Amino acid sequence: MPRVRVALCQINCRVGDIRRNVSAIRRGAEKALRAGADVACFPELAVCGYPPEDLLLKPGFTDANAEAVRELKSAAYPLTMIVGFAERARRGGAAYNAAAVISGGGVAGVYRKSLLPNYGVFDENRYFEPGSEAPVFKGGGLKMGVTVCEDIWFEGGPAARQTKKGANLMVNISASPYSAGKPRRRERMLSQRAAQGGAPLVFCNLVGGQDELVFDGHSAIFNSRGETVARARGFREDIVVADVEISPAGGGAAEYRIRRPQPAEKPPVSAGIRPLASNEEEVFSALVLGTRDYVSKNGFKTAVIGLSGGIDSALVAAIGVEALGADKVAAFNMPSVFSSKSGIRDAEAVAKNLGISLRSVSIRAISDAYGKGAPEIFKQPGLASENIQARIRGNILMGFSNRFGSLVLTTGNKSESAVGYSTLYGDTAGGFAVIKDVKKTLVYRLARHYNGRRGFDAIPEAVIGKPPTAELRKGQKDSDDLPPYEVLDEIITHYVERDKSVAETVKLCGASRKTVVRLARLIDGNEYKRRQSPPGIRLTDKAFGKDRRMPITNLFRD
Repeated sequence: MPRVRVALCQINCRVGDIRRNVSAIRRGAEKALRAGADVACFPELAVCGYPPEDLLLKPGFTDANAEAVRELKSAAYPLTMIVGFAERARRGGAAYNAAAVISGGGVAGVYRKSLLPNYGVFDENRYFEPGSEAPVFKGGGLKMGVTVCEDIWFEGGPAARQTKKGANLMVNISASPYSAGKPRRRERMLSQRAAQGGAPLVFCNLVGGQDELVFDGHSAIFNSRGETVARARGFREDIVVADVEISPAGGGAAEYRIRRPQPAEKPPVSAGIRPLASNEEEVFSALVLGTRDYVSKNGFKTAVIGLSGGIDSALVAAIGVEALGADKVAAFNMPSVFSSKSGIRDAEAVAKNLGISLRSVSIRAISDAYGKGAPEIFKQPGLASENIQARIRGNILMGFSNRFGSLVLTTGNKSESAVGYSTLYGDTAGGFAVIKDVKKTLVYRLARHYNGRRGFDAIPEAVIGKPPTAELRKGQKDSDDLPPYEVLDEIITHYVERDKSVAETVKLCGASRKTVVRLARLIDGNEYKRRQSPPGIRLTDKAFGKDRRMPITNLFRD
């Protein structure tokens, strides 16, 4: 059976950094050439990065994309390249999410994405017109169908039309954003599409962090029976080169001609299948990659964290160390009159275990000054005197950021954010919310997983095992105001992430109606806080922010 050698060039692109992205594409093409590849695939919108959002409204942006494609064409690499770019067919005309098929020193043709996602984090109808064609590219014994991301997710889509035209290889280039468990779900779908089409399927995915989104890579090749025959690494750049067996090209015309593949006598290569990670390792890797890329792509070198001695800040510190290195992470412990000695010792133990610097700055005198300066507000016990402590801490961290240029990593989790168990302009103050989409129960699992990775209790058992507390008043515990996190997280899963009603949530999670109603009101009533919080890594299919867009002024109650 004839075969074609394919290179999956899984690269980490930067939105708007077209020059750098083109250089990465050229390096990938040169590596593919050295490996004897006939076809080199690059991710969706690899030229400009994904998602470019309102950059697409600037004519100069699509002009720069077109110039990049001309540069790649003029390089005249002796192989066929499939490269994602933002195309504008004519100035002032519609924009397309497109794939240029570059072959033989020219652009053989352009495929335009036809199924535009417009749900969750996707907003492609705002920017792109859908393509209407499902062309086939032919060269020698290869008859190739090209699609972009969403096109492959639906039965009967463009890929099915291409295989009906006799395509013996399906290529899908993607920028498929990560959510927990998605690599396995996506691979099952791709396997089905290959088997349904009766032709091998090549899937090249983007990798890297972009604002809230993380792209996990896991590019893969499937044979005509839907079996995985090659898989790239997750959460890092990779180039996978493999020989793909194709059936003899069927009859019928092809819309475009491409360079004839090299003779098949070359020794066969097999890329192997990189294993998929466990659930906790997958999530932890996404958090590390998202943090590293947000920090570096936005020009920061270092990060700073408020280390309280609690599990949330300990986990964020661990992620920061894995993402940036211990020498690039600074921590502050900022005790008040209510801070326990054990909490201070725990913060010191975490810093020592992670190898990061820890500064201690008491906020007691600063807090007392507020009480003296505005006694009618801050002198008496209550919410104002509690929250000013968090705001003082936020000011210290932001002051350090101003002075030394470090990015403040906030430490609030999804469970707290959901019900507003946080202080606006206090513990929400910062540049990036690392665990914004991590529910509290998952925080505990990730902490134990991290300890397993390190081979010792880098996050001490004393931190993991103690009752959660903000330590803003004497004897305070989270359980004073909230149900157990196992209950709260289950309610968030159904009411927020699955959009269930209060009645459905009561049935599904087993909590009392009174508890669910109270928490639903807290969730709906704290949208104003979440809207003002920093961006953070998306891990679920319904993260606060782009996924869940609720009005702040909202009087609906179900």
